[in-house]
Amino acid sequence: MKIPEDREIKGLVDHFIYTSADGTFKIFLLITGGKEVVCVGNCRDLEQGETVEAEGAYEMNPSYGLQFRVSSYRVVPPADAISMERYLGSGAVKGVGEALARRIVKTFGDDTFRIIEEEPERLAEIKGISMRKAMDIAVQLEGKRDLRDAMMYLGRFHISQNLSVKIFDRYGTGLYEVLQENPYRLAEDIEGVGFQTADRIAMEMGVSPDSAFRLRCGILYTLQQSMGEGHCYLPEEELLGRAAEQLSTVPELLRDGLRDLEAEMKVYRREDRIYSSLMYHTELNCAAGLIRIAGGIRENDTAGLSVEREVQRIAAEEGITPDPLQIEAVKKAAVNGVFLLSGGPGTGKTTTINLMIRFFMAQGMDLLLAAPTGRAAKRMTEATGYEARTIHRLLEVGGAPGEGGGRAVFQKNEDNPLEADVVIIDETSMVDILLFHALLKAILPGTHLILVGDMDQLPSVGPGEVLRDLIESGVYPSVVLREIFRQAAGSDIIVNAHKINRGEDIRLDTNSKDFLFLERNDSSVIKQIAVWMLRDKLPEYCHTERSEIQVLTPMRKGELGCLEMNRYLQSVLNPESPAKAECLSGENRFREGDKVMQTKNDYHLEWEILGKYGDVIDKGEGVFNGDIGVIKQISESGNFMKVEFDDRRLVTYPLGSLEDLELAYAITIHKAQGSEYPAVILPLLDPPRMLRYRNLLYTGITRARSCVVILGSSETVRGMISREGERRRYSSLKERILELEESRR
Repeated sequence: MKIPEDREIKGLVDHFIYTSADGTFKIFLLITGGKEVVCVGNCRDLEQGETVEAEGAYEMNPSYGLQFRVSSYRVVPPADAISMERYLGSGAVKGVGEALARRIVKTFGDDTFRIIEEEPERLAEIKGISMRKAMDIAVQLEGKRDLRDAMMYLGRFHISQNLSVKIFDRYGTGLYEVLQENPYRLAEDIEGVGFQTADRIAMEMGVSPDSAFRLRCGILYTLQQSMGEGHCYLPEEELLGRAAEQLSTVPELLRDGLRDLEAEMKVYRREDRIYSSLMYHTELNCAAGLIRIAGGIRENDTAGLSVEREVQRIAAEEGITPDPLQIEAVKKAAVNGVFLLSGGPGTGKTTTINLMIRFFMAQGMDLLLAAPTGRAAKRMTEATGYEARTIHRLLEVGGAPGEGGGRAVFQKNEDNPLEADVVIIDETSMVDILLFHALLKAILPGTHLILVGDMDQLPSVGPGEVLRDLIESGVYPSVVLREIFRQAAGSDIIVNAHKINRGEDIRLDTNSKDFLFLERNDSSVIKQIAVWMLRDKLPEYCHTERSEIQVLTPMRKGELGCLEMNRYLQSVLNPESPAKAECLSGENRFREGDKVMQTKNDYHLEWEILGKYGDVIDKGEGVFNGDIGVIKQISESGNFMKVEFDDRRLVTYPLGSLEDLELAYAITIHKAQGSEYPAVILPLLDPPRMLRYRNLLYTGITRARSCVVILGSSETVRGMISREGERRRYSSLKERILELEESRR
């Protein structure tokens, strides 16, 4: 059968065959030119009975035949009496059914819509329509006409249907005035409209590149972009330089705009540091929150002595011989409101946490344990025997109404705090300043807050360096564990990790039981060895499943980046098969059995945990950046894909909403923060210079519990060891803490 080449199609939406749970993806039957066409696509605001002009392409679905895949569409007024009757009777207009629609169109014919818009009172001439109902019908159609007009207008600027609806919801018919006066308001007012979108609209509308609105918005955009690099502020000259480059102008033209933003308190200045309003208040509120929590418990001299006796008793019962620093850590945690524990692998952090837990439980206290990721929480549970949750689940996260999946709302906060005597957070180096702020708001004075982590690992993906700033402030009691315990000293992973952290050379050969290096200088050979290790060698050697072994790379792109590695590993480890359903999403081909990762927080996605007999034993909302799972089912007829994540959460994705998933046979070292795997494979041949630094390598190898295999260049590995680290982030939580402490004296 020849596939039609038409790229545009117009017709009436007869009915919907399928609508995804979030209402975004739809399959519907379109009546066009006397024939029926099955259409598929993201058409969230399309309603039954509407007349639509759609762009896209015909395609042949192997299971369901010829269909038209919609790439964009716009709703248009019905052009004839038959279309008008179908539209009015479709349910699009409340209170008008098929019979009444038939009478309206029979009375007014092709003039029906003009009558409703210009002379709505004439609808009362029809039996069954009162004057009040006539006005209600007119108002409904008028409202829909405004939205349709807005979508058509915004479509000129290549704005998606969903985003057009958000813009219309925010401004109504005033959107035209907003766009004429200052299109950059879109970027400030509406989630999902970035500077680049607003800038494109402004340029198409003829706004001057040196417009004050553009320069101000460009400054805010530059600050927002810097948050993605981990910064909480930018030095003034660096901010102006970056913004000038972004805007293709000179820094001097931006100074007036910066002063205006300061006057409006959209940015804040501290000496030469410029903060966005969000980041300035977040740091300040975190400092205040820490003082509030720390002040809830006052240390006294005699308490420490009784704590030490109790710890020694617990250690004896557990068959543990703690060193003095571990005892000191438990004492400080017991008598202070805020306590910090840091240390590298093998230094006894887990043993110390267990001693703390046993001590607090012996005092009859209620504990809550949490970590930033699902894998880290699972590891914490296994290591302590006490349930740990992700911080998001601890704070009962949900999505902001009307915000899609992108913005979090935490049910636990200052008005609904956590009910616990002790809160212990592991892997705190991964916690960014925004999540830390949400956590502090939910903790009451009188609660012990214990923050545990390794400050030599990579910092959080989000802005800030929370753990390092807290320790370096010197305000809160802390213990840094540095001594490697005897049982850990037998692990070359741990010994080499500490050597790398100190910038010392390590042996690179195959003589170790758990730290192997294979010199290879051909990326295709490295890929083949990675497969051999994954499939044939490491599962038996480490007594684990293949799916538990993780390939970690420094970068996303390149021959050994995670994108290319994933394509190769999928083709070998989970090849195409008639027994496995698959689907396409952008450049990704997903197949049943694939290992996948969520790449963006989505606070609205629903999940459930099933029991032995398929019954739902738990459910909730929220899937988070870095969560890894396996594709259990792909159904084209049902238009869904089911993914089971590590903690048994089963999530159903509409096939049209897979943009936040990607293959995860290989992931970046940054994405592996907080996770631990039985074995790790690191291809390190020729990463970009910006990624050749010490704590990236340190973080990568410390993700492995039993075995590390490095494939690549010894020169690259030694070069990474010799480079101390990436540039420090612009973070000033330490200064905010010291300022507030000074002001209290």
